[in-house]
Formats: sequence, structure tokens, C-alpha cells
Amino acid sequence: MIRLFFFLVVVLALGWGFSWLADRPGLISITWQDHLIETSIMVAATIVVALVAVAMILWWIAGVIWTSPYSVRRYFRARKRDRGYQALSTGLIAAGAGNSVLARKMSLRTRGLLSADQEPLIHLLEAQTALIEGRHDEARQKFEQMTEDPETRELGLRGLYMEARRLGANEAARQYAEKAVEHAPYLPWAAQATLESRSQAGRWDDAIRLLDQQRMANVLDKAKADRLKAVLLTAKAGDRLEGDPKSARDDAMAALKLAKDLVPAAVIAAKAWLREDNVRKAASTLEGVWKLGPHPEIAHTYVRARSGDSTVDRLKRAEKLEALRPNNVESLLAVAQAALDAQEFRKARAKAEAAARIEPRESAYLLLADIEEGETGDQGRVRHWMAQALRAPRDPAWVADGFVSEKWLPLSPVTGRLDAFEWKAPFGQLEGPVEEGSLAADEAIASLPPVGEAKTDEPPRPIIVEAVPSPEAAKPAKKDLAVAAKTPAPANVKSGTEKTTESEEEPVPFFGRPPDDPGVKDPDAAQSPTRLRLF
Repeated sequence: MIRLFFFLVVVLALGWGFSWLADRPGLISITWQDHLIETSIMVAATIVVALVAVAMILWWIAGVIWTSPYSVRRYFRARKRDRGYQALSTGLIAAGAGNSVLARKMSLRTRGLLSADQEPLIHLLEAQTALIEGRHDEARQKFEQMTEDPETRELGLRGLYMEARRLGANEAARQYAEKAVEHAPYLPWAAQATLESRSQAGRWDDAIRLLDQQRMANVLDKAKADRLKAVLLTAKAGDRLEGDPKSARDDAMAALKLAKDLVPAAVIAAKAWLREDNVRKAASTLEGVWKLGPHPEIAHTYVRARSGDSTVDRLKRAEKLEALRPNNVESLLAVAQAALDAQEFRKARAKAEAAARIEPRESAYLLLADIEEGETGDQGRVRHWMAQALRAPRDPAWVADGFVSEKWLPLSPVTGRLDAFEWKAPFGQLEGPVEEGSLAADEAIASLPPVGEAKTDEPPRPIIVEAVPSPEAAKPAKKDLAVAAKTPAPANVKSGTEKTTESEEEPVPFFGRPPDDPGVKDPDAAQSPTRLRLF
């Protein structure tokens, strides 16, 4: 564009100059060796311009002839380079597609057309070809050569890191990632691996510092960076809760500012406040997170904030939580559990049944079984609720990569991923085996058996039967029977004169020892009444 502009300027200048000369005619006389040359100014100017143009053309022709050998060499070198880059491109595509034969062929052709010093991607092609062919030692050597070149250092470290992860050498992988972060903290894979390794080692301050560098380098967006920083601060606060509650409280509160719905941070902050006997601050922190999303850990910490509270006081605190989020499953279950502890069975049953109607799940039915055990003690009704719990969907838990944990963890124990745990129903346990086609709470409540009669735990008394084997022993037996007649008969023994009906139960079968049993060792036992015990 600039050259075109200057060309137009020169043409306009020449045109303006010739026009100016045409308006001012005149003669030019030149005397040289007795020769007189006269011409007009216009002709002289034209001759001068023509001579300059011829000189420029001759200079260009001379330059072309002078530089022609170099131009020829450059042409063939460019042609060879283009063929080499074409082979390199084809080889990289073949390596990405898994075609080891074509990748090896293009690698050898590229070596013949290009120099490794001129194009470092040749090392990458050879390393990828070696990986496809299963020659991992050769591939690692290529990656190590690439780390010596500043242009390919990050690429070589990446290859070494992946090989170390493949072999399970986590410490070596961590060192490669740390080295890559030192030279290029903006690399996402290196920063993520280093962040996870520092977190696994409990180096929370170093991990937070690296995360801030990533945030400044725009490797992570603001929302993601704030979430990860909140997780790291929560993990740091959890480690410092026992030894330094004040610092743990500050870290947990800072985490809540970054992620307002982070339940573990709220629980740690509340526990730190409670250790300073500041119940109001602890309750305010828990209430703020409870409004965003009710959670059983929040309810447990809130209800049992003061260890000296009575069960009635705990019930009042649970009802306060329910007032913040009414018609919520966690709110209803918290009130039901507190009411059960306070022996207010009617309220506990009403809240638990309401929770089961909203979301029929395992914890609601188990709580109903506990209420039934405490209120009526009827084992039939308890078993009814236990059966419903077995068929109901399971409760949410902390789950990460298929691993179910009883408490929140900052890292996944399976993959080491940061902020992997989620509060949800475990995979594969979304619901239990469905029987008779329904798990509705209304049907479960409607099918509840009535309360049975109270049963004593005393063992049944043995029944003693007097056998009269001989006529001589009849009189004593009659006396014994007369004495027995004055005593009330057991409920399950009927008199001989009483008639049985079809609705009455069958008589208890006799399981006594027969008279001819070889176990009777005393031969004189047949001369006296024998006392036999029923099982």
C-alpha cells in the first residue's frame, strides 16, 4: 500500500513538472568541442527522464545476473523445505491417527529434507511415532532432547509428564509439572497438576499462591478460580481448627465470601465461633448457608450448638431452622429427630411422615422406625418401616468419582481432582428394589399394621404332666390332681370336660420322653409317678 502511494506521488510529480515546463517554453544550448547543440526545454527533460529509466533497468538486469546463483540455490532450498514441511505435516497427521507405518515413513523423509535444528517438530514426530509403536524408552529420550531446546521445553516436559503418569510414577510426574510451572505458569495442565500435588501434600499456602498466579495469567476464569480458592481455604481451615481456631475461622469466613453455599466452610466457621463461645455469630453463619440450601450437617451443627442445652431447647432450635426453610425435607427431618430426642412422639411422627411424603427416602423411614420403637415398641410396625427403608431411594452423600465419603474432602481419593465431591445420591443406589410397584409414602403409611398387644419377655413356663403307670400309684396321683384343680389352669391348657370348637387353636402337641426311653436309668422309676417336662 505504501509503495503504491509513493508510485502515484512520483507519477503526479512528473506530470505536474512536464505541464509546468510546457507552459514556459525555452531553448537550451550546449557547446561541446566545437559542437553546438540546441533543443527545447521539454525535449531535454524528456531525454533526462528516459536516461534515468534506462539506467535503472540496466542496474536491475546487472543485479539479477549477479545474484542468480543465490536465487537458484534459494529456489531449490525453498522447494526442498516445502517438501519437508509437507512430509512433516503428513507424518503428524498419521501419528495422530495411529498409522505407525506412514508416520515412520514420513519421519524418515522429513529427516532427509529438513534439519532437526531448523525444525524442532521433527523430534515431536519421532517421539509420537515411537509411542505408537510401543518404544517408550526411545520416546522418553526424544522428550528429554526437546527439554534442552527453549522452543520445545514445555512440549518435552508435557511428554515426560504423561509418560510418568502412565507408569504410575506420581512423584516424577509432580517434578515435571513443577519444572514446567517454573518456566511457564500459564500452562493449564502443569498448573493443574502442580495445584493438585501441592494440595495432596497439604501445602495449602503454596497451592493458593499458584492459583492466584493462574488467575492473574487468565488461565482460569474468575468464577472457577474463586471456587477453587474457597475449597483450598476450607481445607486449610479444617486442618487448623484444632490447633488455631481463630485462624481457621478467618480462613473459613474468607472461603464463604468466595463461595456462599460451601457447606463445609460454614460448618468449620461455626465450630470455630463456638469454641470462642460466640453462639450468635455461629448461628448467623449457619443460617445464611441454610437459606441458600438446607443440609443435614448444617442442621446437626446448629441444633447441637450448645452442649448443655436440653432436648427441648434443641427442638426449639430445629423449629427455628424449619421456619427459615419451610416445607423442606431436611428441615422436617431435623425437627422430627429433635422431637424424638425430646420424647414428643406425636410431633416427631407428623414431621417424619411429612418428609416422607415430600421425598420418600431411606432416612425418613428409618426415623419413623425409631419413632415407632420409642413410642409403641411394636416390632411389627418397626419392621414395616424398616422394610420401606430397604426399598426406598438412598440418601444423598458426599460422592466423587464413584467414591462415597462420610465427610467432605477437598480432593478426590480416586483421581486427586480438586473440588470433586458433590452432595448427591450415590451412583448405582438411586433407588432400592421396587416391590408391588410403588414406594409412595402414602401407601406405606396406609399399610401400617395396627398396634399389637404388649408382649412380655418372660420365657414360657414348662408344663408338668403327671403320668400314672400302675394302679398302685393311682391314689397319690388323684391327690395331686385334686390339688392341681384348685389352682387356676394356664391359658393354653384346656380341661378335659371342655368342648373345642373349630375357631379354637389346636392343642399343644406332647413332646415328652416315652416310658421305654433307654435314657431312664433308674429301674424303680416305673413303680412311682414319673414327672416329664415338655419342651
